[in-house]
Amino acid sequence: MTRALIADDERLMREQLRARLAEVWPELEIVAEAKNGAEAVQLTEQLHPDLVFLDIRMPGMTGVDAARRIAQLPTYEPVPDGAGNDDAEGWPGCEIVFVTAYDEYAVEAFEQGVVDYVLKPAERERLALTVQRVRKRMAQRGGNGEPAPLPAHTPDMQQLLQKLAAQLNPGAPPKLKWIQATVGPQIQMIPVEDVLFFISDEKYTRVQTATLEALIRKPIKELIEELDMNLFWQIHRSTLVNTKAIAGVSRDLRGRQLVAVKGHPEKLEVSRSFTGLFKGM
Repeated sequence: MTRALIADDERLMREQLRARLAEVWPELEIVAEAKNGAEAVQLTEQLHPDLVFLDIRMPGMTGVDAARRIAQLPTYEPVPDGAGNDDAEGWPGCEIVFVTAYDEYAVEAFEQGVVDYVLKPAERERLALTVQRVRKRMAQRGGNGEPAPLPAHTPDMQQLLQKLAAQLNPGAPPKLKWIQATVGPQIQMIPVEDVLFFISDEKYTRVQTATLEALIRKPIKELIEELDMNLFWQIHRSTLVNTKAIAGVSRDLRGRQLVAVKGHPEKLEVSRSFTGLFKGM
């Protein structure tokens, strides 16, 4: 059974969407409702739903910010129990559907299928179309062969989230042009376009250019909000790579995708959630 989460700060809107979903997708199980973006992220991490309906405008953390945080949650494959059955606790991530009362957010990227949206109040016919699209994508991910990428893990989705965030917060600062980083005992200003990749650990993020390696105290989830995602792709929960620096993609003996970087010998692992970025490789 497909499991879903509804996030909206208006109780009547949550109830209305729940009722409409019961009509167009009777088998869908609504496992929880969230009143804001932070609660949506927390419940998604706890309950691992297959689908999350996010109101774009919510107090505190918006639906766009929540989508970014959800995209950073760890995903993992089901673990065989020894009897040929998969552990039900495996979670490949979730689909995201935006809910909005403002049709100005229904930008072209929505119609191109990057992610679906529903206008308030949810109409049966439009919601049925959304359900059809979502179920098709979920079936593709569950089929044989290369899994389809989760919408939140595609460059188009990251760019869409940046557009929506700019609409929600027109006074936000411009995208980063320079990285202030520690190189040995010195602080250096590194042009963003010179960065080949960023890799984070628990405390620091490594900034790698063709000529130097530096450290900053800024996690990947913050960099995603501050960098131009037309220039950088996320290929792992802890890794961003400059698209202009990608030399090619190969597979190792374990079948993992590895990104070769121009001007640097290191190869970057692509996590399972992001393998669809290089589909067919």
